[in-house]
Amino acid sequence: MLFCCTIGAQAERKFNERPKLVVGIVVDQMRWDYLSRYYDQFGNDGFKRLIGEGYSCDNCQINYVPTVTAIGHTSAYTGTTPAFHGICGNDFFIGDKPVPCVGDDTVNTVGSDSNKGQSSPKKLLASTIGDQLRMHTDFRSKVIGVSYKDRAAILPAGRSANAAYWLDTKNVCFVTSTYYMEELPEWAKAYNLELKNNKKAQELNRKIGYDPICGTVTTDMAIAALKGEKMGKGDATDMLCISYSQTDVIGHEWGTRGEHTDGVYLQLDKDLGRLLKALDEQVGKGNYLLFLTADHGGAHNFQWMKDHKLSGGAWRIKEDVLGSDLEAYLKDKLGADLSIINGINSYRVFLNHGKIQELGLTVSQVKDVLIDYARQMPHVQFVMDFEKVNTWSVPDVLRSRALLGYHPERSGDLLLVLEAGWYEFWTGGSSPVGTTHGAWNPYDAHIPLLFYGWQVNHGSTSREVHITDIAPTITQMLHIQQPNACIGEPITEVTDSKD
Repeated sequence: MLFCCTIGAQAERKFNERPKLVVGIVVDQMRWDYLSRYYDQFGNDGFKRLIGEGYSCDNCQINYVPTVTAIGHTSAYTGTTPAFHGICGNDFFIGDKPVPCVGDDTVNTVGSDSNKGQSSPKKLLASTIGDQLRMHTDFRSKVIGVSYKDRAAILPAGRSANAAYWLDTKNVCFVTSTYYMEELPEWAKAYNLELKNNKKAQELNRKIGYDPICGTVTTDMAIAALKGEKMGKGDATDMLCISYSQTDVIGHEWGTRGEHTDGVYLQLDKDLGRLLKALDEQVGKGNYLLFLTADHGGAHNFQWMKDHKLSGGAWRIKEDVLGSDLEAYLKDKLGADLSIINGINSYRVFLNHGKIQELGLTVSQVKDVLIDYARQMPHVQFVMDFEKVNTWSVPDVLRSRALLGYHPERSGDLLLVLEAGWYEFWTGGSSPVGTTHGAWNPYDAHIPLLFYGWQVNHGSTSREVHITDIAPTITQMLHIQQPNACIGEPITEVTDSKD
């Protein structure tokens, strides 16, 4: 009887044990193969420490389209997809109105005199890991997001977060919005003063995202939050959400190969080492649970592909898609012009439903005409009507990812799937030597996923898991409820780790 009671007491203690701190890290535009590409150049304190002591899910896939920043950050922390969390892109349309995913003109900037703080999570329709943690602890847990980008700080932290901080590049300082507070805390003001004295950061100004130093100041701000808010030192588990954006900015500008991309990942490795050291000192090694992933990957530059006799190319939106040929086709078939199309965003066609009604047309008519036109376009492999995709003759992988990425009020009307290696190119906006992302293909959808720290054993798996499995894995380990629209499943190789 005594033996049974002892076992029962040990099980109860373990069930109620939690780490002092959860740390989520998203590296923007990080392809999974970068872990092996740079492994021999990494030091021992950053990525190698996470790989060598943690658990690596080597076949983590994004299970929806499009694969873009706002959606990736949101899906990792909510355990669900745009169909349920409603963040359908960095920008999208609601009705016929274009909206930025976190833009909010009902709030004001805190920390500078610019409008860079007019952002909030109000368009997010689902709860995050942090929201669930806050509710479980009667809001005693602190949840904070930090990033260069507003959306990358705000969306991971969730609607009930204590704070989110992002970089105002005009003034080179971290700001937040009145959604969270009326005044920056003293520790944040102190760090902004340090940043004002950072000569290189100030000289780069609006170009700071194009330099590895952006990751360094993001790390510094995260460490300042860790110390200033005494995270991991209270009686409830806290959560710190960090996103590194400089990798994405540099990838868009210079692509997946070359000195700029090499340099940013080697510097990030050093910054991760500093972050881990600070966590060890402030919280204690083994007392925090950490995961690292990406919001999406990135395609190789189309010219680089061509130079090496590989397939790929630039799908020029202004010239090849929304040009005079399409306008003539619409006039001939419908007596309409390009004004019936609000835009093309991440391979999705957003129709102007109001304009279509004005012209006495139906949305179905317009979609049929555009589908016929798109099927004739070079390098367009499939065209899907979101409302009919479940019955169309398309591969299951595309059907599933299209449906999971589709919100009926926010995702547009048609989805275009290009041949592998082809991607959207905006003349005047896209870099000819850079890259982009957004497609279903492995180069955009295969991302790193590392777990480290509290009750995580060393190991790896090649079993397919999804970005939506991160949130239920973390919440399972915390013994709290999953986010309220979660569709993912706990990764049992991590949750069932043995002491």
